[in-house]
Amino acid sequence: MQRLVGEVQHYDWGSDQAIPEILGEQPNGQPWAEYWLGAHPKAPSVLADGVTLDQWLADHPEELGRASRDAFGDRLPFLLKILSASHALSIQAHPSREQAERGFAAENEAGVGPGDPNRIFRDDWPKPEMIVALTDFDALCGFRDPSSSLVLLSGLGKLDGLGEVLAPLGQDDGLAKVVATVLSGDEKVVTVVEGVVAASRTYLEEGTDEAVRGLARTAVELSEDHPGDPSILVALLMNRVRLAPGQQIHLGAGTMHAYLGGTGVEIMANSDNVLRGGLTSKYVDVDALLDHAIMTPEPCVGEYAVQVSPGVGLYRTEFPEFRLWALQGHDDTLLLPATDLGRILLVTEGQLVAHCDDEDCELNRGQSAWLPAGGEVTVTGQGRGFLAGAGVDADHS
Repeated sequence: MQRLVGEVQHYDWGSDQAIPEILGEQPNGQPWAEYWLGAHPKAPSVLADGVTLDQWLADHPEELGRASRDAFGDRLPFLLKILSASHALSIQAHPSREQAERGFAAENEAGVGPGDPNRIFRDDWPKPEMIVALTDFDALCGFRDPSSSLVLLSGLGKLDGLGEVLAPLGQDDGLAKVVATVLSGDEKVVTVVEGVVAASRTYLEEGTDEAVRGLARTAVELSEDHPGDPSILVALLMNRVRLAPGQQIHLGAGTMHAYLGGTGVEIMANSDNVLRGGLTSKYVDVDALLDHAIMTPEPCVGEYAVQVSPGVGLYRTEFPEFRLWALQGHDDTLLLPATDLGRILLVTEGQLVAHCDDEDCELNRGQSAWLPAGGEVTVTGQGRGFLAGAGVDADHS
């Protein structure tokens, strides 16, 4: 059991207060977007003796646990983050394992360098992910039923050109056709989107239907950061969900999504593969996105952890690369699950003390520790936190 210090990522969509507050550090005027805890080579966490976690695990692979090594080799399969957004992240989707392996090999064969800004597949791994809200958290997640989208958009009034752009929605593959048309960047589409945004501003001043107001609010908010971006119309075809603290959404391969604002704990497969569709200055490959994204309606509902033992709740997913538990300290000692796997423990409120054999590790808010496989770890204290591990262990309780 060793203390672990993560790496901060200063992306322009990040907030400047939330992550420093959690970590007990002073804001420095920069946007603190993400705090990475894991062994990703881009920004590996550091152990107490200054060794990075990826190097430590290369030298001590047994600490990953046999089930994880059998499934993923000598590599930590997950990446844990604190994420805080004051502006929208890009509309994006992630590949499946088969798609990632095929795409990574193809770009290597084509000679696209690892540092090329137009490279899509940075590695050959999938990137399923989950976000658990620490504050109210807004996100776009999957497409709503096209008929519902048509009703909501019609609430803004009759808009020149919008009906023509949205006409294919009544067809079986209508979503894919509309998204392809919108993301083409055609000047006519840009004009239509500008009309939708203008009508949305008017509706927020005069309209009363709450569902239409929600759609209008999304259009105006996105336009403030990305004026004239045609992908705003794609966003208006997606489900918008607000997570309460403690709720999660999880995103498998191909699910279009974008985080809009709030602070949460995110866990994902240890990958950097992103297919972007808009709301970004980074490279967008529309054809690649459409080849990988799910272009059929998907529900999106926030879910709470399922209590599996006193003080321990499990966020259920079917992804083999990761599993996440919520911890709530109380008067009794908590026995942490997944003893046979390497895990990361993160405290987000108060204080928790981890005990393993004759060793104690006191963790305050924002602090974390690496827990190697094979050690039975108990926790005391009144704090709150999260435990992350691989999702391959047969015993997830």
